[in-house]
Amino acid sequence: MIGGAALLKLPPLLGPQGNGLRGPLLVGGIAAFIAAYLATRYLVRYFEHRTLIPFAVYCTVAGLGSLACFTLG
Repeated sequence: MIGGAALLKLPPLLGPQGNGLRGPLLVGGIAAFIAAYLATRYLVRYFEHRTLIPFAVYCTVAGLGSLACFTLG
């Protein structure tokens, strides 16, 4: 989905409308790629040795909190 949006917006940004934006776009794209790669690598290693129980507890607590917030608020 994001890739499709990027493909639609990329051609105008490569033309004269993108003057001054190419550098920040390139740096942002590289930073996003590095962050996604490192996060995925960390999570794969983390879950090879641990379980998803803490995440399940977090989801349960967050869900109950949201339910209480929307029910009472």
